[in-house]
Amino acid sequence: MASHRKSRTPGTRVAGIRTPALATAALTSVALLSQTAEAAPGEDRPSLEEVEKKVGDLYRQAESATEKYNAAKEKTGKQRKRVDTLLDDVAKRTQKLNEARSELGSYAAAQYRTGAGMPDTATFLLAETPQDIFDQRQVLDRMTGRQKAAVDDYVTQQTETMKKRQEATESLRTLTETQGDLKTAKATVQKKLADARELLSKLTAEEKARLAAIEKRKQEEAARKAAELARQQAEQEQAREEAAQQGGGASEGSGSTGSTGSTETPPADSSYDTKAEKAIGFARAQIGKPYVWGATGPGSYDCSGLTQAAWKAAGVSLPRTTYDQVNAGTTVPVSQAQPGDLVFFYDDVTHVGIYIGNGMMIHAPKPGTYVREESIYYDGDSAIHSVVRPA
Repeated sequence: MASHRKSRTPGTRVAGIRTPALATAALTSVALLSQTAEAAPGEDRPSLEEVEKKVGDLYRQAESATEKYNAAKEKTGKQRKRVDTLLDDVAKRTQKLNEARSELGSYAAAQYRTGAGMPDTATFLLAETPQDIFDQRQVLDRMTGRQKAAVDDYVTQQTETMKKRQEATESLRTLTETQGDLKTAKATVQKKLADARELLSKLTAEEKARLAAIEKRKQEEAARKAAELARQQAEQEQAREEAAQQGGGASEGSGSTGSTGSTETPPADSSYDTKAEKAIGFARAQIGKPYVWGATGPGSYDCSGLTQAAWKAAGVSLPRTTYDQVNAGTTVPVSQAQPGDLVFFYDDVTHVGIYIGNGMMIHAPKPGTYVREESIYYDGDSAIHSVVRPA
């Protein structure tokens, strides 16, 4: 779907995420804001289209940071569980080590009381590292069978306890780093949203009305494109039905045998239709609930939180973020999108909605809005990244 990708300001990619110079964008926003609010009559001022674009860019940057936040939050949760498990394991192994040490100590005490040769057993209690223990294993030849068994148990418990303590320490370090990523992503989201609100607050009532008119024209164009897609899909469906009635012949566009298979029409799948119907039913029931970044329901959602919850209602487990959801299924052309498919947007794959047919989707658009039905062309056809069938 490279032809549908929207060009972006150059920047580097990290783990599939474009990272533009955010500080520069913020400074540009402030400068644009000042020009819009303070320019004297007759001076050149940025057009409302430029203001609208800047606001849109800020919201998209906030959504990109939101997906980073979602990824860091999910990773933090998993790491915290791992740390808790490791610490619990260390506690149990320490208890076993203490029991083994106590038994070994009893042999050492007996040797000391009776004066029966050198206190071989006691030397293991003085060992502080696995290497110390290894160096002292030669004394095992002078021990009884029960002493050897006690030493073997002690060595095993000490070695495993040291290993688990090291793992727990490393996991705690990684958890601390991820919590730092989480904090950074959260601050970035809040900054971008604050910049957008500040920019909009400087507009006059007349400018806000004109901005609304620009948005209305965009929606009308998006609706026109959605209607055109619906017409094309209806024609394809009719062609398939006619071919089936004639008892053969592939439907239009299904004859390609290219290596990617991206132009082939996937076969009908009644089980998918059933699941998709459940997912769409869930998403439709969320219409009107607010967009809240990082939210997964039930009272509010962000974009990937909504699609994840919708498909979960259909019995399908999707990853948390758009970056992972885009790989959780089969990519199909926009012209062959079916209800239930996921529609992804922008080069950095930072937005997603659930397709409901006729060029329309249900999605959680951005901060300050609510879950709603909207054309998949709401930000232009070039904004569409890909369509993925998740089950």
